[in-house]
Amino acid sequence: MAKCEICEKTLNYGNKISIARSHVSRRSTRTWKPNLRTVKAMVDGQPKRISVCAKCLRSGKVKRA
Repeated sequence: MAKCEICEKTLNYGNKISIARSHVSRRSTRTWKPNLRTVKAMVDGQPKRISVCAKCLRSGKVKRA
């Protein structure tokens, strides 16, 4: 399952809307996945591979090994 191990960000669900002739004609469901990266990080003093979203990497919440 797509999940960030730092902030617990997971899938989001919603509607994909097709617009034709200035009104909504059809709806279908879709998912938004988090932007995950597999990185080697220090977890409890040991290097370990974890899945982390790009927002956590940018903000410095993860100490890379």
